[in-house]
Amino acid sequence: MVSRMSRIAAAVALLLTGYVLGRVSMTEAVAAPQTSTRVFELRTYTTPEGKLDQLNARFRDHTRRIFDKHNMTSIGYWTPVETPNTLIYILAHPSLDEAKKNWGEFRTDPEWQKVSTETAAQGLTGIKVESRFMKATDYSAIK
Repeated sequence: MVSRMSRIAAAVALLLTGYVLGRVSMTEAVAAPQTSTRVFELRTYTTPEGKLDQLNARFRDHTRRIFDKHNMTSIGYWTPVETPNTLIYILAHPSLDEAKKNWGEFRTDPEWQKVSTETAAQGLTGIKVESRFMKATDYSAIK
C-alpha cells in the first residue's frame, strides 16, 4: 500500500514539477545548461509517524544548503496529502557520474555528518529512502 501510494505521489510530483516549471519564465532550474547528460533524481523519504516536521527542519535549516555546496540543484520539495509522513523531492545533476560523485562528497562532508549525527541523536531515525534517476524527454518543459 505504501509503495503504491509512493508511486502515485511521485507521479503527481512529476506532473506538478513539469507544470510549474513550464509556467515559470526563467528560474534557475529551467535556465540551467540544456545537456543530454543532465539527470534528475526523484527521492522519497518515508519517516516514522510524527518525524516529518523534524525531517523538514533538517532540510530547511541544513540539507538544502549542503546540497548546493556539492553541485546538487534542488528542483522542488513536496509532501503528499495522502501520506503525511513522506517527503518527496527532485534534484538535478550534470550527469549520472556527477550525481554519484556529488552524493559521495555530500555523505563525507563534515557539516553533513555533524547535522546527521545531531538529528539522529534527537530521534530522527528509521527513514526509508527511495531514489530513482531520470532523464528528461525531448518534450519536457525542463531538461
